Amino acid sequence: MADVKSPFLNRRLFLGGTAAAVALPAFAQNDADTTEFRDRVGAVRRNASSFRALDWQPYFDNTRNGAILVDLSSRALHYWGPDQTTYKLFPTSVPLSEDLTRRGRTKVVRKVEGPEWRPTPAMKKRNPDWPDYVGPGPENPLGTHALYLSWTYYRIHGTHDTRKIGRRSSNGCIGLYNEHISELFALSKVGTQVLVI
Repeated sequence: MADVKSPFLNRRLFLGGTAAAVALPAFAQNDADTTEFRDRVGAVRRNASSFRALDWQPYFDNTRNGAILVDLSSRALHYWGPDQTTYKLFPTSVPLSEDLTRRGRTKVVRKVEGPEWRPTPAMKKRNPDWPDYVGPGPENPLGTHALYLSWTYYRIHGTHDTRKIGRRSSNGCIGLYNEHISELFALSKVGTQVLVI
């Protein structure tokens, strides 16, 4: 009997096999696949910025010494070189809340490779267990490079914690991936104008 080939049986086996093959990817999904799917449909938010290229003219009169625009809503930093042939766009971290946020015009007043970090008095008040000082290195919240702004306590700096980029995660500063702040550090100079919007 096993040798008898019934068209009905063959069709049933074909349909059953096809249904199993189609369903197999759903059963084979691991947690990463499910997370990726949820990311696409919006149930889980990724930390990537949704930003677009911008022109410098609506924001600056000129690009002498370069120009940096930080767009807090899109979590992006734009850089234009002095001769306008260089344009860079980087994803950023932004302040956790409005009370930590500062907007307006400032400029780069100092550049430091291997910065030291000390929490501000307000940070220490909010987080009394934080250390008073962290030297350069992998534990430093300022990452590998920092651009000090004319506003006290505000910086554009790197971070070793890459999960922060694209999120509201800073205590007021603008954070970049270490490789991006290294690139921006090389391009910018003391006197580069900065606008935070």
